[in-house]
Amino acid sequence: MNTEPVVLIENVHKVYQRGPEQLDILKGVNLAVPQGEFLALMGPSGSGKTTLLNLMAGVDSPTSGRVVVHGRDISSFNEDQLAAWRTRNIGYIFQSFNLVPVLTAYENVELPLLLLPLTRARRHEQVMTALETVGLADHRNHLPSQLSGGQEQRIALARALAPDPPLLLGDEPTGDLDRENAERVLALVGILCRELGKTFVMVTHDPKAAAAATRVLHMDKGVLVENVPV
Repeated sequence: MNTEPVVLIENVHKVYQRGPEQLDILKGVNLAVPQGEFLALMGPSGSGKTTLLNLMAGVDSPTSGRVVVHGRDISSFNEDQLAAWRTRNIGYIFQSFNLVPVLTAYENVELPLLLLPLTRARRHEQVMTALETVGLADHRNHLPSQLSGGQEQRIALARALAPDPPLLLGDEPTGDLDRENAERVLALVGILCRELGKTFVMVTHDPKAAAAATRVLHMDKGVLVENVPV
């Protein structure tokens, strides 16, 4: 396993300008996330945790400081560079699943691979590997409407896994699930981290979801205020 952190955040500030008002969202955040860690970010709304997640994803850029992911300093990437980099390096899982309703489970998982220079055979192999990893290969021809909420989120997880990214990110990934399905998805994430060396960073308001993580960090007013082993 690589000893270098998959995510390295160094003295990151994020400032938004809203008319004459300056909003300091992140205030000198430092964070290292090693390979294989399952990290939960908690904190009140507006504390900066989703902004921090978006910086890791390359969806946003810091006002100052460095964001290094998988050995690449993405802080100074332009939009085109970030878009190309995200395709290979980030798997993002949303609260609302974001599956395309007219596409089958297989086709939804295949979507990010269509942006990569892969043969059809290689795409098929990666899609099936991802579906088998989440235990839904036999549901590959189902539409999202034919799946339960828990199955939809596992398909969304398979879609994130398909390009084999080093970093998986989740923004309230179990927020729309009942407790049983939430626990099932989080248990699967734990297996991916422990056995496959995936790294997962999750924003959540749910203490029970956070309890599945190997580390919990709390944010308040743009600052990491607490590091809690679980």
